[in-house]
Amino acid sequence: MKKLFGATALVAATALLASCGGKNSAKTSSSNEEPGVIDYQFGVDTPFHSDTPVTYSISFSDASWYPMTDTWKTEGLFKKIEDITNVHLDVVSYDSGDYPQKVNLAINSGAATYIIPKVYSEDQYVSGGGIVAVSDYTQYMPNFTAFAEKYDMQADLNTIKQSDGKFYRLPGMHQAALQDYTIMVRDDIFAAAGYDIRELEKDWTWETLHDVLVNVKKYMVSQGMCSESDYIWSDLWCGESGKGSGGNLLKLMGSTYNVLSGWAIEGSNGGIKYDWNKKEFYSSSISEDFKKFITVANSFIKDGILDPETFTQSDEVAHNKFYNGKTVIMSTNRAQMASDVVGIEKILGKGNCSTYVTVYPSGTSKALAETARLECGVMISTNALEDLGKEKFIKMMRFVDWLFYSKDAYSLVKWGPENETWHYVDVDGKKIKQLLPGFKCSGLGIAGAEGDVDIRLQWGYAGGNYFYGHSTEESTDNFTPEVQDLYSRYGKYKTIAKVDPKAAPDEDQREQLTLWAVPLIDNINAWTLNFVTGKKDINRDWNEYVTSCKNLNIEKIVDMTNKIYKEKNK
Repeated sequence: MKKLFGATALVAATALLASCGGKNSAKTSSSNEEPGVIDYQFGVDTPFHSDTPVTYSISFSDASWYPMTDTWKTEGLFKKIEDITNVHLDVVSYDSGDYPQKVNLAINSGAATYIIPKVYSEDQYVSGGGIVAVSDYTQYMPNFTAFAEKYDMQADLNTIKQSDGKFYRLPGMHQAALQDYTIMVRDDIFAAAGYDIRELEKDWTWETLHDVLVNVKKYMVSQGMCSESDYIWSDLWCGESGKGSGGNLLKLMGSTYNVLSGWAIEGSNGGIKYDWNKKEFYSSSISEDFKKFITVANSFIKDGILDPETFTQSDEVAHNKFYNGKTVIMSTNRAQMASDVVGIEKILGKGNCSTYVTVYPSGTSKALAETARLECGVMISTNALEDLGKEKFIKMMRFVDWLFYSKDAYSLVKWGPENETWHYVDVDGKKIKQLLPGFKCSGLGIAGAEGDVDIRLQWGYAGGNYFYGHSTEESTDNFTPEVQDLYSRYGKYKTIAKVDPKAAPDEDQREQLTLWAVPLIDNINAWTLNFVTGKKDINRDWNEYVTSCKNLNIEKIVDMTNKIYKEKNK
């Protein structure tokens, strides 16, 4: 018996979309009627299943550290999806290093796949007509609309609407914002130097961390563990993966000074943020907070703590320095924590070292870097609508709804099939997911024994392409007690900042802003790294930097952004 998205749910979904009303309301398709032919099952908590086999093309960002193999299609993720849904996914794989560029080329050439996941910004594609205004079809997506209604996502969805009041990316939606990246330290060495990291993290600042590391290094030098010329911090996700912006570290540090830097500056039109007190946009990249941020960041390099190679080296080099005991502090994230512990214990020996994942320091703000409840998401190419026609296109959208927004698909994509790779176990009266014996998963941060099968490497589960968002219970179901403890400490020592609104420029305005922003961001990134590494003097060269930004239209960007926003929110 086919289960349809019933009238009650349809009314609720329509009401949800209408509740985003006013000047920013999204326009839905002209008819709320069901398509004429229903040859499939769908619904909230109902697995999508097509009566007849269908094929949809889908893009895939293939990461070199867990590359896709044939077993993903013959035994693993894609096979299981097809077994459940009767949908064959024609996977078009691109190397993760140039995935955005390859997607861009495919869309512009008219060769895009029907389903395009792992997209962080859709702005550049809206005007070209290569992607669908997906907000026209969310009324046909029961899992999406149920989640958005349950967790009151309207204001969040407003931030991705374009000037026409529609949105063109189906985002990953979180019940609550979750901070991912933070810092791991060698707490055995910190303790030997006289510091209790658990007490320090309660209210420490980057200046505090600087002073602590200076003294930790003095201790290490006195013990013959390093020399005066050695650096005890050499970070990852800043060099090759930082792509000239300073990557994760400058994003993390900058956020605590209300500054968009590192990874965060991309797509920001030049560090543009919103001042909630003044109710206007400004550029954080030429603010006094920015000056404080780069001054503190530079102090770590100037005083021989942070290795300048941090901003040019590969992540492998940074990992090796930490695992070999040459450094005592390094960035990490949820997926990496367990692997980092295994990496260091493998070289230094279990029991010979101790690590601790900290709540990272504050700057002028105690707010977490992550504020948004939306993350990367899925675009749908117009090829799908043109090739399939409306009825079959709606059918595909219901498959997309199941794959990216249903609980059962989330569990499958993340953990694999129940009782094949994982099962429920009772812990203190609570059912939790646990990998079966013989399995491990670097993607879930779950280490295993030598010889255990990594379910991500072998079958493609827990990859970064097809699972994001969901409820806090679901998105944290792989967290170890250590990670759960970290989030408990985040709640005690950090705050959540408000999400900045979006100006939503039209096509011509976006084109002009982008024309100004591209060279401006390159300029900001170059100056930022020069300031941080000491190649430029912050006090002596500050005015020259600000002038260079003004010469590259930073003031025009701010003025246009404010004008657009005020006109749309009169």
